[in-house]
Amino acid sequence: MDKNILKDTVTEVIKTCYDPEIPVDIYTLGLIYEIKVDDDYNVEVEMTLTSPSCPVAETLPVEVEDKIKGIKDVKSAKVNIVFEPPWDMSMMSEEARLELGLI
Repeated sequence: MDKNILKDTVTEVIKTCYDPEIPVDIYTLGLIYEIKVDDDYNVEVEMTLTSPSCPVAETLPVEVEDKIKGIKDVKSAKVNIVFEPPWDMSMMSEEARLELGLI
């Protein structure tokens, strides 16, 4: 599989993960900062949470990792949680803002 196709597949899988407090997927919410796929199909995701005290801080990254590991051709998956830059509502897609009634 081409790395770009795999990256697109990873993005689609991440869109199946939701922050339980907000009815929008974490990709659309702007929590995913970067998706990297190396030549050996190891996937590394840099993501944040809506706040450092987010109630799913322990479970959401594991869910994302597990779903990525389930993709055919993925050799490994690692999710790194970062808080720089801090997340804010401006990082949400227009679709997410519409869904939440912010537009």
